[in-house]
Parts: sequence; structure tokens; C-alpha cells
Amino acid sequence: MSQYLLSIDQGTTSSRAILFDLSGNIHAVRQEEFPQHFPESGWVEHDPEDLWSTVKRTCDAVMTEEFGPDDEVLAVGITNQRETTIIWDRKTGEPVYNAIVWQDRRTAEYCKSLKLGSHEPWVHGKTGLLIDPYFSATKIRWVLENVAGVRERAERGELAFGTVDTFILWRLTNGRVHRTDATNASRTLLFNIHTQQWDEDLLEMFGIPASLLPEVMDSSDDFGEITNGGALNGTPVYGVAGDQQAALFGQTCFEVGMAKSTYGTGCFLMLNTGDKALRSEHRLLTTVAYRLNGKTTYALEGSIFIAGAAIQWLRDGLQLINDACDTEPLAQDTPVDHGVYLVPAFTGLGAPYWDPNARGAIFGLTRDTGIKEIVTAGLQSVCYQTKDLQKAMEKDGIRPTTLRVDGGMVANNWVLQFLADILGATVDRPSLVETTALGVAYLAGLKAGVYKSQDELSDLWRCDRRFEPIMTKEHRDRLYDGWINAVQKL
Repeated sequence: MSQYLLSIDQGTTSSRAILFDLSGNIHAVRQEEFPQHFPESGWVEHDPEDLWSTVKRTCDAVMTEEFGPDDEVLAVGITNQRETTIIWDRKTGEPVYNAIVWQDRRTAEYCKSLKLGSHEPWVHGKTGLLIDPYFSATKIRWVLENVAGVRERAERGELAFGTVDTFILWRLTNGRVHRTDATNASRTLLFNIHTQQWDEDLLEMFGIPASLLPEVMDSSDDFGEITNGGALNGTPVYGVAGDQQAALFGQTCFEVGMAKSTYGTGCFLMLNTGDKALRSEHRLLTTVAYRLNGKTTYALEGSIFIAGAAIQWLRDGLQLINDACDTEPLAQDTPVDHGVYLVPAFTGLGAPYWDPNARGAIFGLTRDTGIKEIVTAGLQSVCYQTKDLQKAMEKDGIRPTTLRVDGGMVANNWVLQFLADILGATVDRPSLVETTALGVAYLAGLKAGVYKSQDELSDLWRCDRRFEPIMTKEHRDRLYDGWINAVQKL
């Protein structure tokens, strides 16, 4: 009999089901994209039924096409796009509105009013977060205030809120389980990361009924048994984590000072700070890295809203390339100091700027500028934004000197070499770059007893390639100064 762990990876642009063997190797993958909805400028939505149906179909495909009669899935893990907000009817499971995506900026003016009221230091002290449309609380409030009848139904206890993990878990269990884990709870602006409880004062400030909220569990815990998952019925869900925390866990960054950076739709640099919730003075986020056996490990995080999405825009919006893999040869044929800077602030700027009103721009265009310079500038923008985060962490007293990277963009060797050069740091790419899905497989495996300790997981990590900086500091500083000048012009 072959035994596996199945990860559901519900992302911003697609859902995937990935089957891992117990050594952390991928046995099978199924992936399905779904539509993005942009009803107004700065608004980003998903149809929750698209999220559920793509999860269901990819899981069904893996189980029917890749599974033998003697095979067994020991446990399931769920990882998800964080902060994305769904509210649904507790009896029918029907959403009351579309999922409001983490990228959505519709609550920018409300957030601005809270900041003007000097609420941010107080909120930051409790949650480790800044007041920004990025997080779930203001999205929940928007639905309560703007969708007819929803506030009244919420006050009567008829509705449930969840980030995407909670919604998928609800559907997998036929509405029997309304739970999330501490990593996802810590991204809502409603969870006190020090007490590890939903915070009554925050709920009152945002005007959100406590009855909406799910039970908060450890990241490796018994989340319930699947009863609406076809061939997965009877299988326990033993791991849940937001995608970036799952990637940190999959990269086995278990020691204080270890850092990972994920390059997907956005970019997220996360640094383990151990049992201390380090308060950033330079507009980074303090967040729950994972919670095991009731013990919380914290992290410092920098969030970039647009990374791989910039390459998607170059492909689909400008149609400068046919495929993301076309970018590497174009960049190899372009000098790094070509003079063009693309600032992909399509949905505002994340850390350390936190400017929801910024919009994208391209600077430095000349008659000599062509497709390859613009494409290369798009790749470089991801690296420059990572440098922004590194500089902020330095100012907070911790500088990651080795970075473990993952996500779709890290297949591009040119990007990783430029990243090492602009950071002046070592960049390690693991043999398995699907570390987000791997992280929740590990969390599920710990609860299932497949793995005895985190040390055992660390022994499974393998480096595929190491990138060392070769650029001079003078050259690095000159390029980065150009980036700063471009951002300041927005």
C-alpha cells in the first residue's frame, strides 16, 4: 500500500490539488484557473463557487486519475490566499456576496479615516498589522454595510465569515465545521496575536458581530472529517495555514532569523522571529508564523502586492510575451542598467510604503526602449521590491543574509541571480519549489504521526541551486537609487 498526504492549495488565480508521498515528493498535481472580476477600479473579486468548484474538480481528478486501489490518503492539508473575505448563510452555505480579494482597495477611504483618528498604533499593538484595505476586517464591514439585509442577518447569527480556508473546510464537511487556524486568523485585523483570541475591542471598533467568526485552531490540528469530497470522504483535515506561512513551514525555516520569499501573484518575505512578536518600526507586519501544540511562533513579514502578476500583465495586458518563460532569454539579452523602471502599483503599493492610491507607471522610456527593456524592468521590479523589504528589516534590526525562495517565478535563473545581486545576499532555491502545498502536507503529516518532529522535516529540505551575489556594491546601490527615484515620482 502507498500512503500519501493531499494538499489543497487555493490561490489567487488557480486552485490545485497536490498529492505528496511521505518523503515530500510530488506524486500528482492537478490545477485549474478561474476568472478574476474587477467590477470597479481598484476592486477585485472572485465568485466563491468558482473557488469551491475548482477545488472539488482538482481533488476529484487527482483521486480518480492518479490513485490505485491499494493507495491511501492519510490526511489533507488546506492552504489558501489570505485575507480574502467570504460571508455565507449558515443553513444553505450560499455566499451573500462575492469573495472580496486581498488585493481589493475599496475600503481605502475608510482606512484613511481610521488612521486620521489615530487608531493605527492601538490596532498595530494588538494585531501586528497596519490599517489597510489588504486585511479582512474592513472587507467584512463593507459587506455588512453595503449588501442589503446582511447586517441584520449577521446580528441574528444566521451568517458565517471565513477566509478561503474556512469556506473550503465548511463545504468539505457539509457545513459541520466552522474553523480556521491561527495564521489565517492573524491576517484579519480582528485577532489579538498576543492573547491568541478574537479581540472584543477590535470587533466593536469595526462593528462586526462575534457570531460571524470561526473557531481558531493550531495550524496542525484536527479540523474535521471530509464528508463532501467524493473519494476523500472519511479523510481527516489535519493541517491549515495561510499560503505564506505554509511556504515558511515548507521551507523548514524553523530557526530564528531564517527567511523565505515567495514569488507568486504577489511577493511575500517572511522571517522567523521565534516566540517573540517583534514589533516593526518600519511598516512591516508582525504575524503568526505557525502554532503547534498551543505554542505560537511569530514572524516579521513584508508584503508586495504585485510580483508574478506583473509578468501576467506583460503577457495578457500588453501582449509583449506569449509565455512567462519567454522573459528569461529576453532579460539575458538586456543590460541590467538599461534605464527603464516599471513600478507595478496596479493595486497600490504594499510594504513598506502602504499607499493604496499609488498606481503603476513606467519611467525612463526613450526611443531606444523596446519590448526586452520593458519585460526586463518587469522582472527587476520584483527584485527591487524585495530589496525594499530587506532594507526595512535591516532598520528593525534583523537582516536576512540567506533567502530560501519559492513560487512560480523562481524557475527563472536570471531573476534569482539579479535578486542575489541587488540584495547582496545568498539566494537558495530548493529542489521542490512547491513549498506552500508542501508546508500544509507537513502540518497534516505531523498531526497524523507521519513525522515525529520538525527536525525530521528539516532533514528533508534539499537545495537545488545557490545564487551568490557578483555585482559590486556601487553598481547595486546605483540601480536601487534609480528604483527609489521612480517610486517617489508616483
